Amino acid sequence: MQASSRPVTSNQQGLHPRLVHTVRRHLGHASQAPLAAHNADAWRRLAQRLAEDSRPLVLDSFCGTGMSTARLAAAHPGHLVVGIDRSAHRLALHQHDEHPPYLLLQAECEPLWRALAGAGRGVDYHYLLYPNPWPKARHLQRRIHGHPGFADLLALGGRVELRSNWPLYVEEFGVAMHIAGVHGVVQRLPDGPPLTRFEAKYRASGHALWRYRARIR
Repeated sequence: MQASSRPVTSNQQGLHPRLVHTVRRHLGHASQAPLAAHNADAWRRLAQRLAEDSRPLVLDSFCGTGMSTARLAAAHPGHLVVGIDRSAHRLALHQHDEHPPYLLLQAECEPLWRALAGAGRGVDYHYLLYPNPWPKARHLQRRIHGHPGFADLLALGGRVELRSNWPLYVEEFGVAMHIAGVHGVVQRLPDGPPLTRFEAKYRASGHALWRYRARIR
């Protein structure tokens, strides 16, 4: 990945005017959509792994190439670390041993959140590292906090960390969490080894990086 990246640009200035309405609507109406076939296959793999592995769970949602999943597995050796990404192409770029100490799944994240929550499984840690910012104002519902699956993310509990190079995305996520009764902190990401290829690229391009952290009880 080239070490040159433009900052996020958007036709939206400030918090989205429909953010509060959208979050409250989704919190009041749980999604009932059935799992698509590929998501159902991923859920079967995950459910089987959970039945075999009693360690608490760490989710690496929107994991891309799985670089972050591998690094999180090293940071959480007492947990089962699971990376989820919808792109088979990105996951195919991942290089690992024959039996890695983590699991990578090709699926949409939100349906797997719903399946986990429906099965009564929570997480200890949930990482959301540099999701697609969907910066156009008309794409609010494609952002994590504007998507119906936001309620399922909350149902999983645990310590949540979201990172982005677009501060407005992090601020909106924090507001959405506050609406849901979760109080966290938005701050600049301190220097440290990158967890993802995007994080390395953004730092090399001089971007300010931001994170939101909270614990859902």
